Amino acid sequence: MGGALSLLAVNFVIAQIFAAAFLVIAAKRRPGRPAAWCAAGFAIASLAAICEAVLPFTPVPKLFAVGAFASVLAGFCLLRFGLGLFYGVPSKPWALAAFFAASVILDLFIYDLPRGTLRHAFFYQAPFFLIQAWTAAAVIRSRRRSYADWILIGFLAMNALHFLVKIYAAVAAGAGATASDYLQSPFALISQAFGAALIVGTGVAMLGVMVKDIVDKARASSETDALSGLLNRRGFIERVAPLLPTRNAEGPGALILTDLDRFKGVNDTYGHHTGDEVIRQFARVLLELMPSRAAAARLGGEEFAVFLPGVGLSDARVVAQGMRAATASTPIPGLPETATITASFGVAAIEPGEPLETALQRADKALYAAKAAGRNRVESAEPSARVVTPAVSQWIKRKL
Repeated sequence: MGGALSLLAVNFVIAQIFAAAFLVIAAKRRPGRPAAWCAAGFAIASLAAICEAVLPFTPVPKLFAVGAFASVLAGFCLLRFGLGLFYGVPSKPWALAAFFAASVILDLFIYDLPRGTLRHAFFYQAPFFLIQAWTAAAVIRSRRRSYADWILIGFLAMNALHFLVKIYAAVAAGAGATASDYLQSPFALISQAFGAALIVGTGVAMLGVMVKDIVDKARASSETDALSGLLNRRGFIERVAPLLPTRNAEGPGALILTDLDRFKGVNDTYGHHTGDEVIRQFARVLLELMPSRAAAARLGGEEFAVFLPGVGLSDARVVAQGMRAATASTPIPGLPETATITASFGVAAIEPGEPLETALQRADKALYAAKAAGRNRVESAEPSARVVTPAVSQWIKRKL
């Protein structure tokens, strides 16, 4: 009994640690409801350890035996609800409540069946298997496929299978003649030992996916312009630079650099609130007209950039002309109907091996030419005078 009691104590402490960890995440994450539900799940499930520890000493063992069953199952249901919220595959509360109630009634019904028999073990472990499989299925249905998500799916699947294995273990090792004998049975040591390992593994995997989500959102926030919703300069460079070495018949792609015409006058005449709306509407035009694999950014103020991967100069000009026309015809809340917003565009085809910064400079010269020629027009950049690829650079060094 001493070994089983020790493992019960370990499982209780582990569950409390995870409950506290998820509460910390709930306080840091916005929204924090998924983590809060997971914290409640670990806290409720840990009550089973208290119920099982009391079993050998209480005159009402049925109350605590059913309480242990209900605590673990309720904890698993709360975890299913929390992970469902996190992964965007929520379960209906009434469905979980109905499942929980039916499972507890089933446990009451089988309570007097002989322990250590296949019939008792199957009906006792089946609800735990089902709720774990249900939770794993929810994560799979979300279609999130990072390494952290796959690890969590693996642990949830192992949890589900572990309850099927416990059916055989309860029969083979013996689970005690009565509920009060559970802690003295060999099955108790097996059950608690495997349970502790899987609690740790699953808890760490759940923490991993939620912490990764916090980090990913923080990184996305640092790379996104809050007003337009587009990438900022840093995000644009980090997104586009790795794509330039990609081989394509049309070259790495093309850059469109664009600037809203006389934007300062809009702010001075109609106010910064209207100016902000102009920025948002222009960003919407860029997003709607650029190809799906393209990247758009607000580089600062009223200056924007669009990267078109695998697109040549002529096609990039067509896209820019479409953006120019759409901008001039887009109504802006806060502006009179007679007021028109226009933009100038500079387009540059990126040469193979050309650094992004160099291509941006060429596109900027073309944009300046568009503004100098009267604004609300598209100009193309001259080809790069000399782009030295890494291979050619190494050849020149050897010759020198």
